[in-house]
Amino acid sequence: MKRGFDILAAAAGLIVLWPVLLALGLMVRLESPGPAIHWSRRVGRGNRLFAMPKFRTMRAGCPDVATHLLQAPGQWITPLGCVLRKTSLDELPQLWSVLVGDMSLVGPRPALFNQDDLVALRTRDGVDALRPGMTGWAQVNGRDALPVADKARLDRDYLDRMSFGFDLRILALTAARVLVRDSVAH
Repeated sequence: MKRGFDILAAAAGLIVLWPVLLALGLMVRLESPGPAIHWSRRVGRGNRLFAMPKFRTMRAGCPDVATHLLQAPGQWITPLGCVLRKTSLDELPQLWSVLVGDMSLVGPRPALFNQDDLVALRTRDGVDALRPGMTGWAQVNGRDALPVADKARLDRDYLDRMSFGFDLRILALTAARVLVRDSVAH
């Protein structure tokens, strides 16, 4: 049921939002040199790497690390990128990853390829068996502000409580958090 819902929702989202996606892609390209889409190397189900699309919010040449690990994140984030991040519009291309099965609408957010501490905790707790999500329980409970151990604990909690109803609750909480721009650090 979860995968069927993911496919229907992602396909509908891509069909309905294609003009928005096209406009945002053009805006990214016009603002700064480089591709409109950044394909981030992420850890997926079974700890396999996959390429996750996001609208590019950083200047070309930015180191491929979590934003909070950059020396001066502000020098890398573009003005439009700041808006895209605060509104979570940079995440919309991930509907493609949901459609093709690399991601789900709800699950633990995919770790960057170099977030070994988070990957190790998730693997220990069996969370690596889940398809990563565009949003998740940790996202609605702190997002960027959470320490790695807390993210892993919330991911395990999601694994234990996983159900279609819980996913719908997380999607509703995500919409509410996005509207108030809650817990976005950069």
